[in-house]
Amino acid sequence: MTQDDTICAISTPHGIGGIAVARISGINAIRIVDNVWKGKTLKEAISHSAHLGTIVDEQGEAVDQAVATVYRAPRSFTGEDVVEISVHGSLWVQRELINLLVRQGCRIADAGEFTRRAFANGRMDLAEAEAVADVIASSSRAAHRIAMSQMRGDFSRRLTSLHDQLLELASLLELELDFSEEDVEFASRQRLLDLAQEIHQVVSRLASTFATGSAIKDGIPVAIVGETNAGKSTLLNRLLHEERAIVSDIHGTTRDTIEDTIEIGDTLFRFIDTAGLRDTDDTIESLGIERTIQKISDARIILWVIDATEDTGTISRGAQRILPHSTDGQILIVAINKTDIPTANTTLLSSALKGTIPDDVMTVDISAHTGAGIDTLEKLLTKASGTTDITSGDILVTNARHYEALTRATESIDRAIGGLRSGLSGDFIAQDIRETLHHLGEITGTITSQDILTSIFSRFCIGK
Repeated sequence: MTQDDTICAISTPHGIGGIAVARISGINAIRIVDNVWKGKTLKEAISHSAHLGTIVDEQGEAVDQAVATVYRAPRSFTGEDVVEISVHGSLWVQRELINLLVRQGCRIADAGEFTRRAFANGRMDLAEAEAVADVIASSSRAAHRIAMSQMRGDFSRRLTSLHDQLLELASLLELELDFSEEDVEFASRQRLLDLAQEIHQVVSRLASTFATGSAIKDGIPVAIVGETNAGKSTLLNRLLHEERAIVSDIHGTTRDTIEDTIEIGDTLFRFIDTAGLRDTDDTIESLGIERTIQKISDARIILWVIDATEDTGTISRGAQRILPHSTDGQILIVAINKTDIPTANTTLLSSALKGTIPDDVMTVDISAHTGAGIDTLEKLLTKASGTTDITSGDILVTNARHYEALTRATESIDRAIGGLRSGLSGDFIAQDIRETLHHLGEITGTITSQDILTSIFSRFCIGK
């Protein structure tokens, strides 16, 4: 797919900065820039070369000194001729440059159109194209690492390997159908079953990484829960290194959830300070407690804060209010707070916990007021996030569209496995294999619709 027109846009963030970059892509990109350029003629420039010159208007008046970098097709981001012009970050200079380019025949690019052209011209598949947006939006080292891996094609290569295995499986089944009258068997049913199960294992494992991948991308959700005055808001402020939540000795001060994010190590965490759990007749506070219960269900990590100056009754009350709302896959961390206070019952509370929570639950003694034990808590949070278990070469799915396609692919290969085990006719099994191929093809864009493409690229910024 090629485009006959030439597009342009400012690719750097809107606003004033030291440098602003305009990107021009299309069949006439170099000619159009030459029309507003005073310096070395760009049509004579080799690919991947930068040149100092001046942007001039139709009257020959200088607009700004600039650097033009030339990328010739097909060795460019879009696969077309591309010129990137670096000018000073003045808003007037940016507007005048784009207006000049439009008057010379450019069209202002749609959102994500540069990346869409890269996909259309075969420079990247759809999964790699979507990773471009993820790289730009990444807010932690872990999220950036995942996005870079996908943009480099690691995920796509894994899908290509699955595609080739599925094609082999489908081909063997369909060959048997073509020679059914000769009673020829091109591969034993056990061999086909083993191959199908191998494919199922890889597809289902990829789908299973979505919970971790999406949490890393958006921030690991951590619900800070406990009774009133346990020090939850003080702990939130300590973790965020700022006074984000109101702290008071008055019970029920926090009546709604407060959320904020911070990067600990390589991982972004989304901390949610919740209303204290207690029996109350206050309507507004009751609504806050209802939201707390919902946040417990939604969180990946539950951080249960216990007041070290309370008696052991706080353990049983907290367990009754928190544990019934936790789900499989969530990780519970217990933080015994206020250990700096002389009346702290740390040892007694720790003993009471042993009969209430599983032995493998992580516990830590802290003082949110002084900061004691916070380093240890941060290490436990990083461990609980699962990011330390990610090794080089691991692929994590972070895109909901990919997860949906993988889930459907798992279902169709499941049916194929069932058919192979039951001796179902090969044509039905082959249909399930083809359906699996279809769902995987939706991820890379080998099978997709214009509506899906429009939806995906509309979420990109204009200059990308």
